[in-house]
Amino acid sequence: GILHEDLRLLLETSMPAKKKKALLGVADAKIGAAILEELGYQCQTGGVVAEILRGIRLHFHALVKGLTAQSASKAQLGLGHSYSRAKVKFNVNRVDNMIIQSISLLDQLDKDINTFSMRVREWYGYHFPELIKIVSENYTYCQLAKFIGNRKELSEESLEGLEEIVMDSAKAQAILEASRSSMGMDISPLDLINIESFSSRVISLSEYRKGLQEYLRSKMSQVAPSLSALIGEVVGARLISHAGSLTNLAKYPASTVQILGAEKALFRALKTRGNTPKYGLIFHSTFIGRAAAKNKGRISRYLANKCTIASRIDCFSEVPTSVFGDKLREQVEERLAFYETGEPPRKNLDVMKEAVVEANEVVAEVKRKQEKKEKKKKKREKRQLEALAAAAEVENSVLETEENDIEPKKKKKKKQQELEAEAELEENGLEEEALPKKKRKLTVEADQEEEEEEEKKKKKKKKKEKERA
Repeated sequence: GILHEDLRLLLETSMPAKKKKALLGVADAKIGAAILEELGYQCQTGGVVAEILRGIRLHFHALVKGLTAQSASKAQLGLGHSYSRAKVKFNVNRVDNMIIQSISLLDQLDKDINTFSMRVREWYGYHFPELIKIVSENYTYCQLAKFIGNRKELSEESLEGLEEIVMDSAKAQAILEASRSSMGMDISPLDLINIESFSSRVISLSEYRKGLQEYLRSKMSQVAPSLSALIGEVVGARLISHAGSLTNLAKYPASTVQILGAEKALFRALKTRGNTPKYGLIFHSTFIGRAAAKNKGRISRYLANKCTIASRIDCFSEVPTSVFGDKLREQVEERLAFYETGEPPRKNLDVMKEAVVEANEVVAEVKRKQEKKEKKKKKREKRQLEALAAAAEVENSVLETEENDIEPKKKKKKKQQELEAEAELEENGLEEEALPKKKRKLTVEADQEEEEEEEKKKKKKKKKEKERA
């Protein structure tokens, strides 16, 4: 009843009345069927039952002994938190949020690097305008601007450095010759410092972009290996980012995946009753670029179909593998060849059978590796525990030996003290019987008792004498 009421509270927040009733009816029926299967009791579901459960829930703390309203509300809150935590918790290695963030950051970095490199070109172009025509790449231009600095200081000695940056001896020679006969204006050392610092910032940004792209590739191979093998890491990541998650992309039909990213053109075409777009983000794939103009629509439709299959395999498979993505890529290649040469492609059923066999082998190998890793971890843990136990034993043995060494020293000291005391007594002319401590104590106590008895006898005698007198 409590679980049912929590479901009711969840449904009461943001759902229409008809949907609420339908869902609660289904929940009631399922709970009743489960009770009938497990316990054999016939259950009744309906509006009256829901009201009774609501009343029980409201007065539950009064019906159960030792349960207060505050503790009941805490239990309900804890149940809600645990339910939400279970919904949110996913496999750490297969989280697609990191892909969405990294691809959006990659796009932003591309825009920023282009803007900054154009600023470097304009800024350094006042001093060395001929360099823009020789070198067209932004990253290389920024490296050269930082390396050259003042063009008047460029000489034959710096030719090796230019060749390392440009990777072409002819270009390096052309840069050297252009610097000698350049039409650019002279520049102050302070301006050169600013240009060099800004170009170094652009270089570091572009290097960070390369590292981020490698991270995106590794993450896509973990989360969506089939999709990245089929269409590429960047396009696959853009599809996942546009859909919101890999699960949402897996739920889309092929017709939606085909025009994903071209929503404005689609709605414009529907409004003006024109031709709808043939492709969206899929256009950045190499397959559509290689196809002829008349076959671009066909290949985009076919590619979207294979993308949906790959995304569903990645989303719902336990052990992700790129086998299906490779096979689907081969199918797209065969379809491209069919459009160009007319060679018939293989059937989808045969290809998928081969893929299933290969995927099973790969999954078996992955499981074996995981088992081996677990065994190695267990062995390491055992060795560590054994080493700790051995170290503890060594420490205990060392402590015992130290204690054993200390005890005879103490005994020796006591004996020496006793001998010294006896020697002193003999010197003073006194003799004392060599008795142990316990016997000495007993003799002292016996003497005290005798003295007390004598005193008592004396007191009794005095009392008797007084009475007689």
